[in-house]
Amino acid sequence: MIGVVAVCFFSLHANAFDERAFKELIQPVFKESCVKCHGARKKIKGDVNLAKLDSAETLAGNPELLQNMIDVLDFEEMPPEEEEPLASATRTRLLQSLNHLMKDAVAAQKEFPPIPIRRMNRFQYSNAVQDLFDLKVDVFALPERMLREHGDYFRPETGSMPDSLKAGSRPLGKSQLIDKRLGGVAPFPQDLRAEHGFDNRADHLTLSPLLLESFLKLSRSIVESHDFNEANVGIWNDFFAEPLWVETTERAIKERLRLFLTRAFRKHADDLIVDRYTHFTLRQIKAGHSFTEAMKQAASAVLASPRFLYLYDRATADSSSDQIDDFELASRLSFFLWGSIPDQELLDLAAVERLTHKNVLSEQVDRMLAHKKMKRFCDSFPSQWLQLERIISSVPDPDLYPNFYIAKFRASMHMMMEPLLLFETILVENRSILELIDSNFSYRSDLLDSWYVDGARPERVLPTAVPFKRVPLLDRREGGVITTAAVMTMTSNPTRTQPITRGAWIASVLFNDAREPPPAEVPALEETTRKPNLEHLTLREQFAVHREREDCAGCHKRIDPLGFALENYGPTGVWRDHYENGRTVDAEGVLFNKHAFSTITEFKDAILTEKDRFAEAFAAHLLSFSLGRETGLADAPSLTHIVNATQADNYKIQTLIKQVVLSDSFHHK
Repeated sequence: MIGVVAVCFFSLHANAFDERAFKELIQPVFKESCVKCHGARKKIKGDVNLAKLDSAETLAGNPELLQNMIDVLDFEEMPPEEEEPLASATRTRLLQSLNHLMKDAVAAQKEFPPIPIRRMNRFQYSNAVQDLFDLKVDVFALPERMLREHGDYFRPETGSMPDSLKAGSRPLGKSQLIDKRLGGVAPFPQDLRAEHGFDNRADHLTLSPLLLESFLKLSRSIVESHDFNEANVGIWNDFFAEPLWVETTERAIKERLRLFLTRAFRKHADDLIVDRYTHFTLRQIKAGHSFTEAMKQAASAVLASPRFLYLYDRATADSSSDQIDDFELASRLSFFLWGSIPDQELLDLAAVERLTHKNVLSEQVDRMLAHKKMKRFCDSFPSQWLQLERIISSVPDPDLYPNFYIAKFRASMHMMMEPLLLFETILVENRSILELIDSNFSYRSDLLDSWYVDGARPERVLPTAVPFKRVPLLDRREGGVITTAAVMTMTSNPTRTQPITRGAWIASVLFNDAREPPPAEVPALEETTRKPNLEHLTLREQFAVHREREDCAGCHKRIDPLGFALENYGPTGVWRDHYENGRTVDAEGVLFNKHAFSTITEFKDAILTEKDRFAEAFAAHLLSFSLGRETGLADAPSLTHIVNATQADNYKIQTLIKQVVLSDSFHHK
């Protein structure tokens, strides 16, 4: 679709500058330096045939290819090292021409990628039920909430995080099953994170007949739980309690249901819907059920309704993109920041069509950012963005790393909480997103304090509510999320580090540059290095032997420097200067073929030099999370505006979040 739209646009509007640049510069460079590998032989490298490109129209009609060209030229990855390099002036002119074509292609792309109708994921469903009934307890256990708050440390309205706090981790500590919840209510299966995405991706959230049946049973189990009572249900007196006068029963049911259905369905409940549920409730009372039981059955029916379970935008008159209305905006905003249905204030503003006013919306974002419910955002986005679920399956060799295993749990329980607490602090205190790369503070438990020194652990380690304290970091080898023990451990195998895995993680998480997995026929490193005398090589030298395949060199050239920059951190995140064979660790590299580094500090500096590239990638992750879809070509202007506004406010995270909400991408369907 993107290519067709772009081609149609250029058929009408391609200007003389574009065509002249193609004929006089782009095409001659392709013929001289590119088609030898990409078009002049039977086996075309990368499935890219530049010989078929005969005009600016054709090239602009394939914006993905156009963007790839810009990237490999910008990073000086093409032509490859063994070929004659482009003259600097030629490369600059070529990039200018290609960027001009891309700018026009983006302007031609008017339609935003569609967001398919989708159901709530498990996390959203739990939050929505809790908010709908104002429950004082959890609906069911949620292992996906990796960081458990003990006490009341998360208070965004104060704008600061405490110097000390207690936290726990449910996925790696079963003793964390201490939260009060509805008895007898079993959750449906956890929704997995999409590859290079999040667990709210629309294309992953289908509803099979079997799952629909489970939602019906789940809705009944919620209202029938012995814990679903006056003490735990905040709306009990307003919704479930019997009215004072019998003659007002029908009117009371209708009034109560109108408010309840508006909250549940996230839009004004019309008379037809209200009457349908009212008649259903009255039939239950006539059948001998009490008022309270009849209202429970009505509430159960609402929870199993597609209007409650599904998130969707109403169809427009034609297939073109259109702005969302106020109720759609309220829902999109609340599920983004609070992982749940809109509260009454958002719905009231939507009802009078004021929420789409920019100043009103800006005020609402400020209000939501300062609300306790932002903990849900912190329970969902950062752990998925950082891919921290991978640490759950990390099992360093117990013979090599015995201190990792402590009684019935692992040190990774402490590790995973450090980057999450850092993220929460940056959000609550509205700090710069650049501190995600390099911060001068962190939160550490006693175990982590010892771990970063020599990989040891204190004699007494708490497995439940773990005390953490905010500590200053004087050594820039620490700080930020990328050098935490959690990331280093989850990107290693049981016996050694995995530079390629670490490099791919950096590329995907920090620069939104996810790479395809290697071909299935590529042998494992261990198989490649079983040759005599290779055990004395450094890991970098072993990989040089491993990646002799010509079709692997391109990706490795971009990913390898990112991974080897972290080689001083062993398989459990402990600093090392030498390998076990005595060879010195070599962390040298070049970022994007532009910024040379030899230490982790210089690597961080190189990333910060490319801070706008990181900011755009982080914004793209947030935009994708907020919309439940991948970002596309039409989102490029929004991302540019988001980054520019964030840069002007010193890269503050709340500014970036607000700009995501104010963007054209967020307001269109």
